[in-house]
Amino acid sequence: MKILHTVEFYYPSIGGAQEVMQQISERLVQLGHDVTVATTRLKDRDFLIYNGVKIKEFDISGNMVRGISGEIDEYQKFLLESDFDIITNYAAQQWATDLVFPVLDKINAKKVFVPCGFSGLYLPEYSEYFEQMKFWIKQYDICIYASNDYKDINFARKYGANNNILIPNGAGKDEFNQELNIDIKRKLNIPNNHFLILHVGSHTGAKGHKEAIKIFKKAKIKSATFLIVANDLNHNCTKNCFRSAKFFNYNPISRLSDKKIVIKSLSRQETVSAYHKADLFLFPSNVECSPIVLFESMASKTPFLTTDVGNAKEIIEWSNGGELLSTIKFANGYVKADVKASTKVLEQLFYDSERRKRMVINGYKKWKNLFTWEKITKQYENLYIKLLSNNKNKNISEVT
Repeated sequence: MKILHTVEFYYPSIGGAQEVMQQISERLVQLGHDVTVATTRLKDRDFLIYNGVKIKEFDISGNMVRGISGEIDEYQKFLLESDFDIITNYAAQQWATDLVFPVLDKINAKKVFVPCGFSGLYLPEYSEYFEQMKFWIKQYDICIYASNDYKDINFARKYGANNNILIPNGAGKDEFNQELNIDIKRKLNIPNNHFLILHVGSHTGAKGHKEAIKIFKKAKIKSATFLIVANDLNHNCTKNCFRSAKFFNYNPISRLSDKKIVIKSLSRQETVSAYHKADLFLFPSNVECSPIVLFESMASKTPFLTTDVGNAKEIIEWSNGGELLSTIKFANGYVKADVKASTKVLEQLFYDSERRKRMVINGYKKWKNLFTWEKITKQYENLYIKLLSNNKNKNISEVT
């Protein structure tokens, strides 16, 4: 098959959408398909093929609500004149999908949409956008949702879209089952006897770093390190995190309890090593669709604590690999951890090793059976084949 995936950012850019599209695209190439990714031109990308995936760059930015600038006509012309069998648009509210909506009826390829959560659904500035979304989603041959009960799929059901299918996110068996010659504790000067609590998520200001640090600071635990693995995105979150860590680490009370905070930007292999070394994954994020990091926690045999964000609650129901933190929900769809109550949850799990072991066993087993990228890519491939044979599956495929 000749496949086009569109996504706002792609490797070497790092993020959830980038990770999903890279995993699916590269694995489809390994299965023998011709895959192109249309995405934003990046200054630090000096290649147009990566691991077999062709990259078509466009100098475009923005979305339909904020405004779009750049090579708009060139992108739409590319969509209309190319001879792809399948075109998949990953995530709403960004130019690589928003510029497809006006020309949907002119595209001859089979059309697939992965809404990726509809994060702006309850924001007033997006009201007209989602009025039109009622009709756009019905023009696709199929829409892929990562959850069976989240605002994007519930929106589709409410407005009568019957072109829905569930394909979850995951983590790679080839990545998490490999032997790594990295001792991340030694590399980061983390004492070997320390209980390692991990958070993975860039400095966007919405990954719950502020709440996570407060929870760790207030927790009555000893001999523990909180490692935040995060890329610097020139956001205030970066300096705020480093300032908080510095004050905490120099506080005599922190030294007395033998606790410290480490904030680092790590390579992917180092990050995977951190997952494997971690005793607990703490993720009080403020907004998500279907957090990949929770699947990565399961793959690394690490129990997790998370806010009730995106479909985190559903992932817990699927896997029994983690538990919810006490969560405050806002009308705009964002959430925040209740720090005081969440601190108690962390303390209880810290002192209950048997509970953590049960979560590890349950989570790893479910991940291995259902949530590897290898299995998920086959679901994408089978769906694409069915579309091309006009055998559309218009029912939700439940995860059990």
